Amino acid sequence: MASIRKRGDRWHVQVRRQGFPQLTRSFTLKTDAERWARQIEAEADRSGLLVDPKVLRQTTLRDLIERYRDTVVVNKRGRDIETIILNAVLRKPFVRLALTEATSAVFGTYRDERLEAVKPATVCRELGILQHMFEVARKDWGFPMPANPLKAVRKPKLNKGRDRRLDGPAELAALIDHSAQCRNKFIGPLFLLALETGMRRGELVNLRWEHVNLGKRTLHIPVTKNGHPRTIPLSTAAVEILKQVPCPAAGEYGRGGKVPCADSRVFPVTANAVKLAWRRLRGRAGAEGLRFHDLRHEAVSSFFERGLNVPEVALISGHRDARMLFRYTHLKPEDVARKLG
Repeated sequence: MASIRKRGDRWHVQVRRQGFPQLTRSFTLKTDAERWARQIEAEADRSGLLVDPKVLRQTTLRDLIERYRDTVVVNKRGRDIETIILNAVLRKPFVRLALTEATSAVFGTYRDERLEAVKPATVCRELGILQHMFEVARKDWGFPMPANPLKAVRKPKLNKGRDRRLDGPAELAALIDHSAQCRNKFIGPLFLLALETGMRRGELVNLRWEHVNLGKRTLHIPVTKNGHPRTIPLSTAAVEILKQVPCPAAGEYGRGGKVPCADSRVFPVTANAVKLAWRRLRGRAGAEGLRFHDLRHEAVSSFFERGLNVPEVALISGHRDARMLFRYTHLKPEDVARKLG
C-alpha cells in the first residue's frame, strides 16, 4: 500500500507490501509521486516487487501459504479442497519457520508423518500443492530461492489402482431394485446414467437440460476435470434413462430444456447428497466396497467390450492420454476367453 506525505518542499512516497522490502522515493510534484506509486503497485500486482535475500529470512512459511491461498488458490476450480488442505497445513508447527529454513528435510518429515494417517495419494496431492506454491513464489513473486525444496522430496509410491467392477448382472439388479426404495428419487437414474456415459459424479450433478439434445442423442459437458469441454453420444438406454428423470415443475423429462422446470439441472441434488445416498444404496444392495467412481471404470471397460475403439472411448470418457484411459479399463478375462473361442 502506498503512502504519500509532504516533507518540506518535496513529496515523499512509501510503497509497502507484506513480504517485500519497502520502496521509497521523493518527487517535487505530487502528481509525479502519485503516478510513480500507481506504477509500482501495478507492477507488484502483475509480477511482484523485486526482493532481496533478507526477505527469505523475514518471510515465514505461514506468510507464503496464506498469500498463495488468498491470491492463487481462490482462482482455481478446486479451491475449496485446496483451501481445506492448506488450512490444515497452517496448523502444523513447522509453518513458523522462515523460508531459509524450509528445506527438503522439513517436508520429508511432514510426508512421513502424514503417511501414518492418510493414504499415499492424499500425501502426493498435498505435496503437489506445496510444490506449486513454491514455483509461484520463485517465478511470479520473485522470491530469490535457488531451488524448489519440494522437488527433492521423494514422493510416496501410490497404491495399485482400483479394478472394482460390478459383480455381474445380479449386483446391478440389486442396485436397481433398492434404488426404487430410496427417498432420493434421482439416485436411480443418476447411477444408471453414469454406467451408460462414464460421467463423473460432479459432471452429473452439474448437468443441465439445455446441454441435452435427445433428438441428436448427444450430451454436452462444458466444464470438465481436465478443462476440455466434450460432447458425448448417448446410447438408446441413456436416452430412456433421461426420459425417466422427473422434472420438478412439469413432472416430465426435460426434452433438452423444452419443458419448463423449476431447476434447469437434470439432477437437482448436491454432490454430498449423492455421496450419502449412494452409500446407503450400496449397503442395502450388498454391493460393499463399490464406490461411485467405480461406475466410471465399469462404463469405460464396457465400451471396449461393446467393440468401440480407443478414439471412440476417449471421445466419451474425455481422456486425452491413452495411458490414463487404460488405467480405467479392466476387461474381464472370461469375456476375452469367449471371444477367443
